[in-house]
Amino acid sequence: MKTAKDYLDAANNDVPKLDAEAAIAKHAAGQGTFIDVRDSAAIAESGTIKGAHRVPRGMIEFRADPAVEALYDPVFQKDAEIYLICGAGGQAALAGKTLKDMGFTNVTNIGGFPAWKDAGGPTEA
Repeated sequence: MKTAKDYLDAANNDVPKLDAEAAIAKHAAGQGTFIDVRDSAAIAESGTIKGAHRVPRGMIEFRADPAVEALYDPVFQKDAEIYLICGAGGQAALAGKTLKDMGFTNVTNIGGFPAWKDAGGPTEA
């Protein structure tokens, strides 16, 4: 039987991580698609990355699969540079693992929003 730690360890092994400063540089250069996987209440409380797409972790599979026509978001392209953020990094890692399992090839966990904000990354409400 697997535990939450087992799932998180597997995700952290499969999904590369990028620190806030490097992620901010990617954002400033207009590289990649930034996705906040927290729920709307968490984002409303703290804000998110400027221009980030908001896709709750529980919706990743549906929004990333073109076969789910009613929910698919074309921001999800298999070869796109995708940078995921959440509250502390765990949900971003798990969402990244899901995307990799779905065939996405360039998915990166950029950790938690507080680190982004503390490093001076651009934000919006």
